[in-house]
Amino acid sequence: MTTDNPFRVGLETERIPDACVFVIFGASGDLTRRKLVPALYNLAASRLLPPGMSIVGFALTETTEEQFRQSMRDAVGQFSRRKPIDEAVWGDFVSRLHYVSGRFEEPASYTRLREKLEFLDKTNGTRGNRIYYLAIPPSVFRTVNDNLAAAGMVAEEGGRYARVVIEKPFGRDLASAEALNTDLHKVLQEKQIFRIDHYLGKETVQNIVALRFGNAIFEPLWNRNHIDHVQITAAEDIGVEGRGKFYEEAGASRDIVQNHLLQLLMVTAMEPPVAFTADEVRDEKVKVLRALKPIRGDDVKRLTVRGQYGPGNFAGQPVPGYRQEPNVSERSTVETFVAMRLEMDNWRFAGVPIYVRAGKRLAKRCTEISVHFKNVPHALLTQGAPGPGADGSRIEPDVLAIRIQPDEGITLRFAAKVPGPSMVLRPVTMDFRYGSAFGGSGPEAYERLILDALLGDPTLFARADEVTAAWRLMTPILQEWEREHLADLPIYPAGTWGPPAAFELIERDGRAWRRL
Repeated sequence: MTTDNPFRVGLETERIPDACVFVIFGASGDLTRRKLVPALYNLAASRLLPPGMSIVGFALTETTEEQFRQSMRDAVGQFSRRKPIDEAVWGDFVSRLHYVSGRFEEPASYTRLREKLEFLDKTNGTRGNRIYYLAIPPSVFRTVNDNLAAAGMVAEEGGRYARVVIEKPFGRDLASAEALNTDLHKVLQEKQIFRIDHYLGKETVQNIVALRFGNAIFEPLWNRNHIDHVQITAAEDIGVEGRGKFYEEAGASRDIVQNHLLQLLMVTAMEPPVAFTADEVRDEKVKVLRALKPIRGDDVKRLTVRGQYGPGNFAGQPVPGYRQEPNVSERSTVETFVAMRLEMDNWRFAGVPIYVRAGKRLAKRCTEISVHFKNVPHALLTQGAPGPGADGSRIEPDVLAIRIQPDEGITLRFAAKVPGPSMVLRPVTMDFRYGSAFGGSGPEAYERLILDALLGDPTLFARADEVTAAWRLMTPILQEWEREHLADLPIYPAGTWGPPAAFELIERDGRAWRRL
């Protein structure tokens, strides 16, 4: 039996959620246009939205329902991975779209919203089930949740459910993250809170678990006896893209490292869960964070590097430096690049360095995890050209590289003999690409995560203790940076791979960043 449903694997039963009303707070924002509504449309095209499910946009913007629907059609036409728009699918999907104008802080707005939802319950059979997606600034999370609770809109009674999906950032340090969790738990149970990190919805990230625990050849080698070190890179070739105001408050550490990079580290280093269920998977992920050695005091300068992009060139065109971007101070000391050397205190990875780096305006866009295995114990064979002038160098160590974006796939580099009479080795690669193997693009991250939220499956969402454990690692580093004198913050030219100190960080251990 064939199907165009990208979520179907083998004979797995298709997962169809119960009907509900999906409310998007911040419906006039960029996230809604670029990601949320296109993802919902793609789910509808895959026949994964239940009959009767309704979508309600809530925002300050005064607009009619027809204008909202036209705006969302434009967004789907521009940002959906399915092109062109399927008119039959859109005809059904557009009937699901509704709009309510209101203010986040105004109780009367929630009265109007509740009346709209109750009307949809009667006409569409959504039976009081609710998903509230907060595509809004963190500063109004508490306001929205408190008003939802005051209006009686998050209570779970009579078999109904109410779930709240929260976008990052989850706080800006340990204290604010703990305060946010406390505020959320005043009106919601932990099972109702879905903290979303879109990296966990990427197929390649999920496939790290499949690679490790679904193949007998890798897991026996996944430890300190065979692995020399691990590198995790999240490189972007773009600048802050008009988000100067946000970046002045966040920086690369809060924007990328504390969430995305640590999520990649967790799935790379976690122990096998006893079952692939939400609590068991997240229990193992939290253990990884708890095992990371703290970086405090003088160790911050020794084990971390930060930098900021200056003017440079990209694709043959001059580009501005960070301080020349809109809404950025000309004396800004905010980091747009971070590199760190981490270690874990546990049985599996003790003594194995984990190098992470993330930055804006780097040489290319690439997110990758590379596992570098130890070299052969004795140089019985060498690599290089045969005969006079052979370099006689040792064989390059094997590397398993998992590409998250772009060109999602997995590459294994190993040594092979060069054809000819001499025993000369050279590194070769076995390359697996998702697009080639499975035909075309799979579902995007937001499609998978929205579907999981509709199904009530929190496996790929961050739990409260996971968030605080990540901030427990990052907060002392951020505090030490704030105490440092930053007149000499390293500036790297746009279009390069970061400041020289990032190369020194890994080279002093006798290693080098993998060429991407």
